[in-house]
Amino acid sequence: MAYAGRHLTSIEINSTFYGAQKPASFAKWHDATPDGFIFSVKAPRFATNRRVLGEAGESIERFLNGGVLLLRHKLGPINWQLPPTKRFDPADLEAFLSLLPRKIGGQALRHAIEVRHDSFDCPQFHSLAEKYGVAIVLAGDSVYPRIEQSTAPFIYARIMGTRSENSSGYAERELDAWASRILQWAREGREVFLYVISGFKERNPAAAMALIGRVRLSSTPPPGEPATASASRPLRPRSGR
Repeated sequence: MAYAGRHLTSIEINSTFYGAQKPASFAKWHDATPDGFIFSVKAPRFATNRRVLGEAGESIERFLNGGVLLLRHKLGPINWQLPPTKRFDPADLEAFLSLLPRKIGGQALRHAIEVRHDSFDCPQFHSLAEKYGVAIVLAGDSVYPRIEQSTAPFIYARIMGTRSENSSGYAERELDAWASRILQWAREGREVFLYVISGFKERNPAAAMALIGRVRLSSTPPPGEPATASASRPLRPRSGR
């Protein structure tokens, strides 16, 4: 974790999707990373892989009170990933979104929802996510629906197209294109969390670092020119699943 903290700006914790983590682990991750580092966290599948989402209240409460808040100011958005078989049910989804608290004990919480069925790509879903201030995860370079609707003050993207033949996971032009999108979102005043997952996993760290380098270079004004305003943390790439 300390190594990642020196080379990346954020990590999406994936292990929380599969099972509960010890509170001491969250505290250790907090202490092992520098100030300004952010951890996004995948919510447990026990809350999202269910027939009736609106009945997930107990699982949600157990997760949020299970130590994740020990990340304190380093806690980023929580990603609630639905299974590919889950279809859009407006009433059930709204019941679920209403269960996601925006604050616990004075600590603000941010939420993102990752959907993987085409039925969610509709205006009614966009409106519900915006109503509750939940970001719709943008699934890039994947077989999943790519929904680019902005519904929260931040962007949450997961790109999945790294390949073995590219040393940085992506071709140069592809990295340039994603960096350009990141900078555009930041200019719009949105904080951007972009994670490099799946694909050829061995190349994901290199892709994340290549994107960080491009964004930092583009965000640096020429000598003698004043810095321009942008999102406070314009990029949060990581490697992972």
